[in-house]
Parts: sequence; structure tokens; C-alpha cells
Amino acid sequence: MGTRTSEEAAAAAWRSVMTLAGWGPGRQPRIPAVAQQFGLSPKQLVLLWRLPPGSTMSMRAMGDRLSCDASFMTNMVDRLEEDDLIERRPDPEDRRVTLIALTEKGDGVRNDALAALLEPPPEFAALDPDEVEQLAALLAKATAAEPSAVPGS
Repeated sequence: MGTRTSEEAAAAAWRSVMTLAGWGPGRQPRIPAVAQQFGLSPKQLVLLWRLPPGSTMSMRAMGDRLSCDASFMTNMVDRLEEDDLIERRPDPEDRRVTLIALTEKGDGVRNDALAALLEPPPEFAALDPDEVEQLAALLAKATAAEPSAVPGS
């Protein structure tokens, strides 16, 4: 058996990560599954996790982060506001800008949804504790350049 190139090894590792995330054949992706569990769309779930508790963000900035246009953002925020998960606030520095913030209920849903998302997949049972530690260290090293992409960070 030949030795894999680093590109082949990286591709195999990425396939495994994608499978663990639910994107493998016959699997349900985790984000849509967790979003459905909380009565949210995947985009709504991502909005909640990208909105830091105790702070505000303009709807435009959030739309940019989520790659959503203004009308889509307005509809999504309307729904989240109806469900008492976020609230709109005027920007005290620029009255043309609308800020969004998590409500107390929204913070709770965000925390519960993130806990569900961050629950280790059942496949980790095949690893012993040392292997899990090694995997965690390797993935932390690989993602160190982009910590904001990790839910809950």
C-alpha cells in the first residue's frame, strides 16, 4: 500500500470531519437538525449564535455576516422578534440604524441550541480518551486561525 500525499490525507481528514458534522451519505446535517429541534431555520440558529449575549449588532452587519440581503434579514428578524428571541433597538448614535439584541428567552434558546450542537457525535465512542484528547488538540490547532467560526466562541 502506497503512502498518501499530504493533500490526500487532508482530503480524507476533511471527509471524516464532514461526516461527523452530518454531511455524509445517509446522515442529517447537525445545524438543520438542531435548528428544527428549536423551531428555527438554520439561518435563524446561526444568527442567534453569531449575536453575542449582552451586546447589540446592526441588522446590516448581521446580514453581512450571514450573507443575507436586507429584506431577508427583516423577515428573519421579524420572526425571531415575534418569538421573543431578539429585540430591535434604535442605535443611540445613528437613528437610521436598527440594532438587534438577544432577549432573555433568546439567550436561553441560544445556549440550549449551542449545547445541542456541541454535543459530541456518537462516533466518538469508538475512540479511547487519549485519542479524543489527541483529536481535540489537532482540531484546535487547525482552527486556531479562525476562532469566531466555532459556535459559542
